[in-house]
Amino acid sequence: MTNIGFIGLGIMGAPMAGHLLDGGHTVRTATHSSPAPKELLDKGLEVLGSSSEVASASDVIILIVPDTPQVEEVLFGETGVAEGLSKGKLVIDMSSISPIETKVFAEKINALGCDYLDAPVSGGEVGAKAASLTIMIGGPQQAFDQAKPLFDLMGQNITLVGGNGDGQTTKVANQIIVALNIEAVSEALLFASKAGADPAKVREALMGGFASSKILEVHGERMVKRTFDPGFRIELHQKDLNLALQGAKAIGVSLPNTATAQELFNSCAAHGGSGWDHSAMVKALEMMAGHEVA
Repeated sequence: MTNIGFIGLGIMGAPMAGHLLDGGHTVRTATHSSPAPKELLDKGLEVLGSSSEVASASDVIILIVPDTPQVEEVLFGETGVAEGLSKGKLVIDMSSISPIETKVFAEKINALGCDYLDAPVSGGEVGAKAASLTIMIGGPQQAFDQAKPLFDLMGQNITLVGGNGDGQTTKVANQIIVALNIEAVSEALLFASKAGADPAKVREALMGGFASSKILEVHGERMVKRTFDPGFRIELHQKDLNLALQGAKAIGVSLPNTATAQELFNSCAAHGGSGWDHSAMVKALEMMAGHEVA
């Protein structure tokens, strides 16, 4: 049994923390703007007053929050995790944030005598609930070995990519691929529908061929059924593509199709869709075509 602090019980974090509780571990969180989910409290989740208290009472501290500023605040703000750390503890950031800032955060945590892993995830709400997340990790081997049994409770494809920051770099690459796949599926189903074919049947046929993908399976169904309640919000994917485009500029790489995907997300956001699921990128193309996939 491990004493775990878990900060960030949102769409992704709540089921992930639930799996750790189901695995027999003690899990503590800090009070925040919304109450802890009842189902986690029923499983034994403990609620403390601050992130520093959580860190003080835990051997491993996991956080999964929306963006780089929130990670910095949780770690180094007033009553943050850093205030409660003592030598030998492990901090795991499972958020999706800047690889550059991640290296800075890791150095600060290392200076306190603690290990740091950046371990962003892919798989969305479905993967979080099913404990089938892909987890891409940056950090030292010994810290990874310590955390591996915990990762096993939350995911299936678990890879130590390299040093601190490499996990976040991998997640940015993942988000480029996901965005461009969503764009491709959106264009294909829109084309088929506008041409008069049944997009549901087209999707079914394509699922058996070389065009088959998880995006076609899950998000293609969302497009056809018009179910855009978020598993992963457009505003979060915008954030990830901003990281990609900023990083590309810094290293002198052109990502033209990533930029196009970002503009489609921007169009959705401009029409009130920041909180839509990222599969709703199709709506930007539908507005230009004057036709809905249906």
